[in-house]
Formats: sequence, structure tokens, C-alpha cells
Amino acid sequence: MIFSCGSFWWRELFVSSEGCRKPRHAIQFPDAVRAVGGVHVLLVLLAGLSVTGELLASAELVEQGRYVFQAAGCVSCHRGDRSLAGGRPIVTPYGIFYPPNITPHRERGIGRWSEEDLIRALRMGLDPGGRHYYPAFPYTSYTRMTRQDMRALYAYLMTWSKSSRQSQVHDVQWPLSLRGLIIHWKQGRFTPGVAVFDPARSPEWNRGAYLATALGHCSECHTPRGFLGTPRSDRYLAGTCSGPEGVRVPNITADEETGIGRWTREELDRFLSTGERPDGCYTSGLMMEVLGTACMQLTNDDRQALAFYIAALSAIHNNLDFLCESLEDDEFLE
Repeated sequence: MIFSCGSFWWRELFVSSEGCRKPRHAIQFPDAVRAVGGVHVLLVLLAGLSVTGELLASAELVEQGRYVFQAAGCVSCHRGDRSLAGGRPIVTPYGIFYPPNITPHRERGIGRWSEEDLIRALRMGLDPGGRHYYPAFPYTSYTRMTRQDMRALYAYLMTWSKSSRQSQVHDVQWPLSLRGLIIHWKQGRFTPGVAVFDPARSPEWNRGAYLATALGHCSECHTPRGFLGTPRSDRYLAGTCSGPEGVRVPNITADEETGIGRWTREELDRFLSTGERPDGCYTSGLMMEVLGTACMQLTNDDRQALAFYIAALSAIHNNLDFLCESLEDDEFLE
């Protein structure tokens, strides 16, 4: 679904990218985000050093989960009152969705969930009671995650401090408020299953594809949607006029006129790691949040693999200047 999020804690870390100014804390930002959950991993690691090899293995799984958590951008939607208590509004043409509390609180969060419960939510878009989730939760992308990454994510989420914040009820228009209709939406629009390795492509391309389609879920913003919010496969990552906060999201295919086909891989990698565009200006707004909470947290190899995959996308000519209303530069999600 097309979504929009309100003002958020991360905005305080950056100045507006008016002109070509650099974000005030572009270097410190990754460290600040890493600190969001790093203390939990540290405690588990310290425990593992003093006891059994089983705990050490668990600590490794938690550390893997921390990496998956960041690469998947979970903090962007679920962070609230300094925890993963949710509540950040996701505004769509169909209503307002409020991400739930995903701390280990047994009554208000996911503390009663089993590992299999989380795997089913990510793979099938179903809660522990069998109810269908709205696709504002991007399980349509997360379904491609490996089972190992899902297990690691569960281990990491269970290390978080509990929050008693009550998850807010979605404000969705009738008849879409009837969850039973979601099963019909899924038919022909959602195919669950892990990402498949393409033997005709290099390992670097395959890793980049996994980061973009399963974890980073780039298509959720960069692909235009058709009837009932279904992404248009013929316009994959070609940009849209109706992105987050109602702004247009650029074409990131290899089209030289309307996309980023003139960017070099080095320029694309620099953008993913710093937010700097080839023209020397820096991105801002929600795109800087995506970079700061996810892309900047990737290893160098993973970030380069992501850049490699994006650079290899087929060119799609999609002239947003013609299709969209005229907007000011600082309203673009670039």
C-alpha cells in the first residue's frame, strides 16, 4: 500500500537538504541508529562469554537478527516512545494504519509469540490467530526472506525491553475494514515463498536482489500501483507520483532520461552510504531515513551488492515530470 508517515524522532538529526547542504550528522547517524538495539546484543554476547557454547551460538543468532532488523527497516515504522512500541501512522488512500507494538511484552506486544508465529506473519501475512494482515505490513516483500533470517530476527526482537503501550486500532474505510476481504486481495496478488537464487546471475547480483526485494522492500515505495494498491510489475522500481507523504518517488531503473542510468556504480554506492547524489547535493526527508536506518548499516559488500543489483535493472522510461503535478525540489523523495 502507498503510505505516508508523520514527523519522527530521526528528523532531529538532520537539517533540510535545501540547496546542497550536507546533513548535520551524516557521519554520526549510523552510530546513533546502531545504538538503538546494540545494547541488547552486547548483553547477550557478554552472557555467552561466561557460560556455554549454546549461549554463544544464541548470541550469534541475535547478532544476525540485529543485522536483519536494520536491513529490513523495521525501526522506521515500529519505533515509538523509545522502543518498538509502534504507533507511527501510515497514511494510505484506504485509511490510516498504525504499526503494532512488537516488543516482547506478553499482553501488549509479541511476547507470547513463538518463533513459528513470527515466521508465519512474515511468510504468509497471518497473525497467530490466523487473521490476515493488511499489506501495509510489507509481508509481500518479507515473504522472500530465508527461514534462517526470520529465526534470527525473532531471536533479536526477544532481546528488546518490554513496552506496555497498547497497539492502536487501524482507521480503515469500510468495506476494507472487513479483514475477511484481505484473503480475496491476496488471491492473484500475493505469492508467498522464499527468494529463489538465479543461477544465471552472479552471487553479487543475487545478494543485491535479496536485499532489495526481500529485506529492503524497495518496491513498496518505488513501484507505481494499480487497482487496489497492487504494484505494477511492468513498472518495477520506475517511480510513482503517489509516494510516502504524498510526494513523488523517483525512477531508479537504468533509464538515462527518466531514471538513474547515467549514475556510475561508484556514485550509486556513495549515495547509499552517504546520501550524496552525483550533483553533489544530499537527499533529505524519508529517503535519508531509509539510508540512515538501513542502507548505511549494511556491510560494504552488501551495500555494493545492492548497488550492483540496482544498476543492472532494465531501463523503464517513466517520465514523472510529465505524469505528476509540478512540485518543489524539496518535496521529492530522492
